[in-house]
Amino acid sequence: MGVRELVEGATRLLAEAGVGSPRVDAIELAAFALGLDRLELVLAPPAPEGFALEYAGLVERRRLREPLQHITGRTGFRYLTMAVEAGVFVPRPETEVVAQVAVDEAARLVAAGERPLVVDLCTGAGGIAVSVATEVPAARVWAVDASPAAVALTRRNGAGADLDVREGDVRDETLLAELDGTVDVLVSNPPYIPPDAVPVDPEVRDHDPDLALYGGGADGLDIPRAVIRAAARLLKPGGLLVMEHAEVQDAQARDAAAVAGAFTAIESRPDLTGRPRMLVARRIGPLSVTDSQP
Repeated sequence: MGVRELVEGATRLLAEAGVGSPRVDAIELAAFALGLDRLELVLAPPAPEGFALEYAGLVERRRLREPLQHITGRTGFRYLTMAVEAGVFVPRPETEVVAQVAVDEAARLVAAGERPLVVDLCTGAGGIAVSVATEVPAARVWAVDASPAAVALTRRNGAGADLDVREGDVRDETLLAELDGTVDVLVSNPPYIPPDAVPVDPEVRDHDPDLALYGGGADGLDIPRAVIRAAARLLKPGGLLVMEHAEVQDAQARDAAAVAGAFTAIESRPDLTGRPRMLVARRIGPLSVTDSQP
């Protein structure tokens, strides 16, 4: 059998197993087995010796719902190809929109002649931080995570970028105290799942670390509230807070920012499907003429 026929068979197997994107995953696994960045089936090369056996093993792992990214060790995020490994949260496409707001704000400040300081809290594999550091190279970017494995992976993904990566807990009121009142953009995709909302997908439930999923407290918002408190302390007047949350948490996130008493222009913004998925707010304080709403 050729590569195309093997991919078609794998697609059927993955669909029967309930994999959400069986054809995409079957093609990606074939590309990985062939040592290619991507595979166009109409131009598929002949199956090399040993390919069918290796490919069958990869497909079986995916059929058992091991995350595709763990199998290939990579994932795409914006313009990046990022390393992924078990024990660290896999970056999600919806977070690319959150990163875009941070990138746009940093780029706006650079265009105004500034060298912005951007902090990414709960960075995970570093998708947001590395995106800002590579897309806005004039920015200074710090990334923080409580997981040593996530810190190590972010350093690996950010190699060559102007990126300072630290281990730390966002609930620590002294975290990054040396930056108090100096940060231009604080961005975060914190854990926010409530304890009774166990994810349905086995790829998430059985493979993403609990530390990166569950936000603490009955509503899952203990850690997001800690992010908001950290933003109130770290951001300079006019600085921007951008934080991802679940679509059902928009009102609670806005309320938490309002209760903090340090923010204005508090709003929820949608993801690509129109669902309210991020909190955006400005640190109260005197604004320069360049500190308009992004």
